[in-house]
Amino acid sequence: MRADAKKNYDHLLEIGRAVVAEQGAEASMRDVARRAGVGIGTLYRHFPTREALLEALLRESFDQLTASASTLEISSSPADALTGWLRAMIALTHSHRGVIASMTAAIASPDSALHASCVMLRASGARLLERAQAEGQARGDIDGTDLLALVSALAWLNDQPPFAARVDHLFDLIASAILVRK
Repeated sequence: MRADAKKNYDHLLEIGRAVVAEQGAEASMRDVARRAGVGIGTLYRHFPTREALLEALLRESFDQLTASASTLEISSSPADALTGWLRAMIALTHSHRGVIASMTAAIASPDSALHASCVMLRASGARLLERAQAEGQARGDIDGTDLLALVSALAWLNDQPPFAARVDHLFDLIASAILVRK
């Protein structure tokens, strides 16, 4: 990528991050272009869809969370690793309001720009869950898809003002339902 194109790309990402933080995952592409001081065509050349913009914004966070699962797997007990990953996953969805709907849809759509990243995230959580199950520290009747569904539910609740204040309490309830106390 040419230096000026890279500069435009990075600027669009910076502005896109701010607009998505304000408006959520359904952020206006026109607002991104306007705030970046570029035409809508320039934005669409770099990011042909809103989903492509979201993928670029989320890729680094997804990669970090996937890598952290590997670190947690070797540095923590199975239950602590799973709980730590779940907390980080919830924090990620909370910092990108409304993104969970795009993430869950992307898992079922191989053509989605977010598909590969979301499948890797689900797999990293599933691996931690399976480890906890193998050690008798987590229920055996749930899988990675169930885990993602629970994260999705908490992310959705966080976006609902009447429930947002209760998300930490609800997280603790869900974690205690997943983990087996000896």
